Amino acid sequence: MKYHDDIYYIERVLKGDNSAYADLVAKHKNMVFSVALKILNNREDAEELAQDCFVKAYQSLGAFERKSKFSTWLYRIAYNAAISKTRKRRLEIVDVDEKVIGNYSEDLIREGVDHLDESEQNSLIDKALSRLSEADNLLISLFYKSDQTVLEISEITGLSESNIKVRLHRIRKKLYLEISKMMNYEFVH
Repeated sequence: MKYHDDIYYIERVLKGDNSAYADLVAKHKNMVFSVALKILNNREDAEELAQDCFVKAYQSLGAFERKSKFSTWLYRIAYNAAISKTRKRRLEIVDVDEKVIGNYSEDLIREGVDHLDESEQNSLIDKALSRLSEADNLLISLFYKSDQTVLEISEITGLSESNIKVRLHRIRKKLYLEISKMMNYEFVH
């Protein structure tokens, strides 16, 4: 289904057409669930939290100031709720220690990946993504899958823009390293 801009649905809801909110939910449910799942690491908790986030967003829709995109505002609600839930469970989210990534040739990796068909490339990328920490996977998902800007990710996560840029750079390096390992290339470390 092709969706309208979020503001279209928001204005309809604010004018009394509550059914328009279902389109906003349909448009953003996968990413809200993904944000929750990556933090909570529990499918049932993530589903419950996603539903709660949409209810909270609906109840607060009149307070949405439009200073950022609706998706940024909504993902921030999901992120904060998930972090609060982990604190309530007294769990800590710990970033994986950064590995020292040695010299490697991105051109060599690209050359090897170019020989694979699209489904093999997607499979390789999915495997590499699954080896990332939840925090790293969340940043990559927000940036590439949800097309959030660094500024928007900063608003969602509370991390500084420079921290996000550095982490995205390191995550890309990790992905290259994982892909190279899967393709059985040897690199100098």
